[in-house]
Amino acid sequence: MVAQPVPYTTPEEYLAAERAAECKSEYLDGQIYAMAGASPAHNRIAVNVIREVSLHLKGRPCEAFAGDMRVRVEDTGLYAYPDATIVCGKALFDEHGDTLLNPTAIIEILSPSTMAWDRGVKAEHYRRLDSLREYLLIAQDRAYVERYVRQADGSWKLWEARGMDVSVRIDAVDLDLPLADVYDRVEVDGAPAV
Repeated sequence: MVAQPVPYTTPEEYLAAERAAECKSEYLDGQIYAMAGASPAHNRIAVNVIREVSLHLKGRPCEAFAGDMRVRVEDTGLYAYPDATIVCGKALFDEHGDTLLNPTAIIEILSPSTMAWDRGVKAEHYRRLDSLREYLLIAQDRAYVERYVRQADGSWKLWEARGMDVSVRIDAVDLDLPLADVYDRVEVDGAPAV
């Protein structure tokens, strides 16, 4: 049996279809990747993070965007929907005003089906964004956050936060985010949601 070639989709074709679509999809190298629905834990963590970050940013020159904000990595052609995005300074968008070009911090909540993608290929693409200073990966099943911070020389340093009694730092917005707030109403480490 001969494998059928996968049709190539241009970025313009993807964006035209995406703007009319009811379901979100991501795009890379001519391929469109449908996004699966998220678990209750994933959604609770996303809401908790957006709530805490947004409250902290009130009256400051930064803003938070939820998971429906598409981000473009111009250097690589990736179009993705991070679970949360923070922009400091003026947010820059594409000519249609619906694709963010300059995130300062990106937050992804790890799902079993996307964990390798979020830590690997997607992270590699995100790191090509000149504006990006921090990349956070939040586990769903345990109180654990990986925080990658761009160093002055362009390299990335990993910081880890473990346990409900610690906070994760987001330098870009001068925020210490308690993991107890991140995981509010989420069962982690075998403990029931509170």
